[in-house]
Amino acid sequence: MVNMIRSLLREFGHILPIGIEAVTAFAKRHLDGDHPDMPDIANGMLGMQCYQFIGLNERIAGYTKMIEQHAMLSTDARRLMRMPGIGPITASAIVATIGDAKQFRTGRDLAAWLGLTPLNKSSGGKERLGKITKQGDRYIRKLLVVGMTSRAVMAKRSPEKVDLWTAKIIADKPFRLATTAMANKATRAIWAMLTKKQEYRQPAF
Repeated sequence: MVNMIRSLLREFGHILPIGIEAVTAFAKRHLDGDHPDMPDIANGMLGMQCYQFIGLNERIAGYTKMIEQHAMLSTDARRLMRMPGIGPITASAIVATIGDAKQFRTGRDLAAWLGLTPLNKSSGGKERLGKITKQGDRYIRKLLVVGMTSRAVMAKRSPEKVDLWTAKIIADKPFRLATTAMANKATRAIWAMLTKKQEYRQPAF
């Protein structure tokens, strides 16, 4: 829907700044009657798109608030949210989907179930790890990678606030590989937090 609004505006020479915030601000102005210089029929179509866009955003905000409130009722979800990069949506999804984490023998087993363990391509005594399997729970895997991506971006902006392991993995690996490795590491910590009721601890170097 964002692209539809941008495309229609572009057809008549109006370019919005980058970012969803700019589209949201424009949509609100348009609904308040501040219309760009366009034919009436185009402004009418744009108005319908802006109305749907604002309505969708309001519904998402409402559902997000409900999830946040529900997460605060769960001891395990609250514990997981103390980990950087894990918010209410990810924490709630993990607790609801995994259930009893003790069904997994180790944190690596949980990471494998989520499809976050690298394929082993070792031969001739040499250990080589390939791409992650991506064969597990796609939704939670995506949430974890997105969360760790946000964490990595923050780490780049404020390196003085980052633990040594995270700083090293970001420095040594391409960004996408680094965030996937961080998601793998986070999954193992999540397993320990859920099975042993441990509080979050920064990864050791």
